[in-house]
Amino acid sequence: MVKLIVGLAGNPNVGKTTVFNELTGMHQHVGNWPGKTVEQAKGHFSHGEYDYDIIDLPGNYALSAHSIEEIVSRDFIVDEDSDVIINVVDASNLERNLYLTVQMMELGANLILALNMNDYAKKRGHIINIDLMSELLGFPVVEINAKTGDGLDELFNIVEKQAEKPIDTSEKLAYGAELKGHLEDMQELIEEDENLLNVPSVWTAIKLLEKDSIVIQKVQKSPQSSSIFIESDKVSKHLYDIYNENVEEVIASARYAFIDGLVAEAVEMPDIEDESISDKIDKIVTNRILAIPIFLVVMFVMFSLTYAVGSPFQELIEKGFILLSEFVASFIPNPYLASFICDGVIGGVGGVISFLPIIVIMFLCLSILEDCGYLARAAFTMDIFMHKLVGLHGKAFIPMILGFGCGVPAIMATRVLENENDRKLAMMLVPFMSCTARLPIYAIFIAAFFKDHNAIVLLSIYILGIIVALIVVAILKRILFKGLSTPFVMELPTYKIPALKGVLLHTWEKVKGFLKKAGTVILACSMVLWALSILPLGVKYGSSESILGMIGNFIAPIFAPLGFGTWQAAVAIIAGLSAKEVIVSTFGTLGGVSEDDESGITHLIHDTFTPLSAYSFMAFTLLYTPCFGTIGAIKHETNGYKWALMMCAITIITAYVVSFLIYNIGVLAGFG
Repeated sequence: MVKLIVGLAGNPNVGKTTVFNELTGMHQHVGNWPGKTVEQAKGHFSHGEYDYDIIDLPGNYALSAHSIEEIVSRDFIVDEDSDVIINVVDASNLERNLYLTVQMMELGANLILALNMNDYAKKRGHIINIDLMSELLGFPVVEINAKTGDGLDELFNIVEKQAEKPIDTSEKLAYGAELKGHLEDMQELIEEDENLLNVPSVWTAIKLLEKDSIVIQKVQKSPQSSSIFIESDKVSKHLYDIYNENVEEVIASARYAFIDGLVAEAVEMPDIEDESISDKIDKIVTNRILAIPIFLVVMFVMFSLTYAVGSPFQELIEKGFILLSEFVASFIPNPYLASFICDGVIGGVGGVISFLPIIVIMFLCLSILEDCGYLARAAFTMDIFMHKLVGLHGKAFIPMILGFGCGVPAIMATRVLENENDRKLAMMLVPFMSCTARLPIYAIFIAAFFKDHNAIVLLSIYILGIIVALIVVAILKRILFKGLSTPFVMELPTYKIPALKGVLLHTWEKVKGFLKKAGTVILACSMVLWALSILPLGVKYGSSESILGMIGNFIAPIFAPLGFGTWQAAVAIIAGLSAKEVIVSTFGTLGGVSEDDESGITHLIHDTFTPLSAYSFMAFTLLYTPCFGTIGAIKHETNGYKWALMMCAITIITAYVVSFLIYNIGVLAGFG
């Protein structure tokens, strides 16, 4: 006979002890846990070829260090040689019961979820999709009836299978990008000490943030203790600054967000009178019919606000750079040095910096939407839509959303997908998302040609990226990546009024990255472009006779069918491979300083493009090969150049086809 040790865990009054009595009958005894004044109920029984020792753990709502009962339960999971933990839950009160489940998942317990009191759940109109819940959690879920014993035989058939192949349940947890990123930073430090790895590093990180006295004492013995505690304090302070809540509340909210997402995915519930404000709002914003129109309206309002508030400041900064160039030029007698400072540096970098107000307002709006809880709902809505349209399930939406910020962290975020094919498919999706580096490109063309319809045009570009991405992914899914993707839980945090300090911090973190790029990559590229625009010496600056002009003229015919077959546009596209903002700095460098009130960059764009070719150009820059950083990230994540090069080919072909259709259909429709 094979011996198995199984723990029964759960909240008080969920039928856990009834299950224990049903299984062990008279074969049980009660005593104290060693060294503890807490009763230990232990029994044994046989099932098939297995002998079981069953331990009825104290009824708990959490696994903190606040009570002896909680410490006993978590010590048993960590230190005792148990094979499986059966988590008995009340199926009619899942949100409350699953809080303990999530904490046992953090602890890496080899879990099975036993749904008891299903008759009460059904009376309340709760319809639980057992298979989907099991898939989302990553471990088996079984319906039982503790009173009658129904389902217990099936339960222990599954226990025996689970004991043979234990599962680290901590890998299925998702706590949102902000908290998850900080936990990963702490985990890296914790994992440097093997003595701390008898439990998942995420558990230790969370308990340190929660100021768990037992875990703190354990970490104090580690050689890495100093750096771990410094990082923990830094993370605690940062989370408080962001959310204006103690870190314990932030973690609790993240757990409940995970639970809410799980229940929203796997449980159908009737309308109830005492639903929360969040539930009432969710009935509207996640409604199958209304959700996407609401999302589009929210985005339209955001873009309208971005331009209404940001444009006057953008124009002011633009005029400031024009005046600065004129002022500097008047003090520099050497024409080459004056051209380098005014056209190369001020024209190149200033052309990008002038759009900072628009970028700040955009980031501010996104931070508010994220912190108030709406963006998670938008992701949940799009997850359902994506799954039906292309068969790509939830977690792929996380890197997709991050792709609106920057492609590099978005590519790295594909690690949350367990299936390798899902990861590769998600990497093909990310480059079509309109990262913030592209925003200055849209801004200059919208300012030049579409001022009266700025929000609609900008919204159309973002929607174009999403639609094209889904079409490409649907094709790739059917050709290269057949089969359904693995589902996951989308966290749904409670709605709240964002903390001002948190919103400002989130905004500053994103703006800081933009400014850093402007002072490094964009500045360096502007200098190189200026040199190529002025050589060989004696030619007119930025003319077709310069080295840059000759390169552009050689490439330009390729883009003529797309409506922008000029050498300036061709050069800008090639330069944009380094960083998409460089496209703007290229036009800024080539435009130099205008002789009228119009900036050099705007003057050049008016001379080079029409409204139709401008929109075609925006579509091309949205869809073509992303920056070198994103290409490198794909190469790193796939351990080779194959998928990075495939992504480059797919994006270039897609960009060319879409821009070709936009321009030529536009010409046929009379917009040329």
